[in-house]
Amino acid sequence: MGNVKPKKHLGQHFLVDQNIATKIVEQLRLHRGVQDVLEIGPGMGVLTQYLIQHPAYRTTVVDIDRESIAYLQEHFPQLGDRIISADFLKTDLSKLFPGPFAIIGNFPYNISSQIFFKVLEQRDVVPEVVCMIQKEVAERIAAPPGSKTYGILSVLLQAFYTIDYKFTVSEHVFHPKPKVKSAVISLLRNEVEQLPCNEKRFFEVVKLSFGTRRKTLRNSLKSYNLPPEVQAQPVFDKRAEQLSVQDFIALTQLIEENI
Repeated sequence: MGNVKPKKHLGQHFLVDQNIATKIVEQLRLHRGVQDVLEIGPGMGVLTQYLIQHPAYRTTVVDIDRESIAYLQEHFPQLGDRIISADFLKTDLSKLFPGPFAIIGNFPYNISSQIFFKVLEQRDVVPEVVCMIQKEVAERIAAPPGSKTYGILSVLLQAFYTIDYKFTVSEHVFHPKPKVKSAVISLLRNEVEQLPCNEKRFFEVVKLSFGTRRKTLRNSLKSYNLPPEVQAQPVFDKRAEQLSVQDFIALTQLIEENI
């Protein structure tokens, strides 16, 4: 079988630079002694070929593209039934892995945010993520409070993971060439097992706060109908991007006490 044709509707941009492929795989730390690694969107196996050389962990790959699956089955027969033909976003990961697993991949640009929301849902079993994504999304996730790019994903991911922006990747090392630069980041699960507030409410407060990011929190969070004396507190004069993870935790606790 020849090469896999990149499909626009799947957001496929195949990495063709072997040096960058090895560099991405080298970022894996096997945090917390994890032994299973799931690669999302392997395409023609540019990362897979280096992943399977490591005796320290077991690699499983998942791809929605049937053409890629056929290519991988032909070129990486040693993976056997660990080549999964499925949509990662709809996959029940507990059926694939009995315990914790790391995630790696050159994520399709059009679903990278959805992948991160799924990682958040699975945060107790995903101690590590190494991925290549659009540069501006990488910058957003790693952004500190007060930055213009700081947003929902920054807060939610930073609540549970230590984010490390590793390196920028030129658009010239892909086929087809994307219109934007890419970047590799890593996420390592931090020590926070559970937030000291209602986690469901925390997610809700963060999303609502950034929903109208130009407005003050008094406006963004008015649906909670908080008492006037609570709304008079200085935090409600701020905008969402001015709050750290800890500030959002405190805000969630305050809202919980007053609704």
